[in-house]
Amino acid sequence: MRLKAVDVGIPPRQLDFRLPADLPRWVYADNATATLFLAMLSAIFPPGEDFFVRSVVRYRDRIDDPRLAARVAGFTAQEVIHSREHDRLNDAFTSRGFDMAAAARPVALALELLAVLPARHQIACTAFMEHFTAVLAEDLLATPEFREKVHADVADLWLWHALEELEHKSVTYDVYETIGNRHHERVLAVALVLATVAPAAVAGWGTLLVQQRVWRMPGDLAEGFRLVFGPGMFLRRILRLMPLFHRPDFHPDDHDSSALEARWRELLFGADGSLTDQLRRRV
Repeated sequence: MRLKAVDVGIPPRQLDFRLPADLPRWVYADNATATLFLAMLSAIFPPGEDFFVRSVVRYRDRIDDPRLAARVAGFTAQEVIHSREHDRLNDAFTSRGFDMAAAARPVALALELLAVLPARHQIACTAFMEHFTAVLAEDLLATPEFREKVHADVADLWLWHALEELEHKSVTYDVYETIGNRHHERVLAVALVLATVAPAAVAGWGTLLVQQRVWRMPGDLAEGFRLVFGPGMFLRRILRLMPLFHRPDFHPDDHDSSALEARWRELLFGADGSLTDQLRRRV
């Protein structure tokens, strides 16, 4: 019997996040700088996830393992739904005057540069970026910081996204292993992403900060930078774990997040889960 995505723990969940009309303008701790950082991340997910999917599915014909084939199908479906829901969140930010297209443009251009690389280098870059999203996802789910500071309706979308990032965190890497994992390619991939996508993301954030004239609010800027980059804050925790990808024996599943995933599946989609009713409405 052919395996399906749900059989391998990567179910595509057809959710439909509809944000309230009275959503506050600054949804992250009532702070413009931190909110615009979150908006930048949302802006870059659709082009980023499109790049991820394309880099993986081009190797579909090389996959003989039926479990991995089913996991690739689940990964692809989840990423497509993530892009759709972030497009809707981006529309909500746009309706509040944020120039989301301008925020996404630098990363879209950076990904176009990566897309001219040989296919092996593209999937290695995707594996590194998936490492980032998995570490980010685990931090969002494992610490109360995000849930306490972000508006609940926006947080629900990010918590669902984070759970699914952990569910498929090793798919890209396992496809890369199938075609022959080369450590020097992974080291190069880190350099390529840091030279292109990382500064492009900062440029997208800067575009929003300038467009929203946050430079006129020095107190907000200082607090926003503290919320994002300050001691003990989430970005510092995430960046500290990025070098793990350099290890010759690295594998995403070396760090077991299954208990955290099980907890959040219950909290979001269990009998009394916060998103269970929405999921049932979509079935």
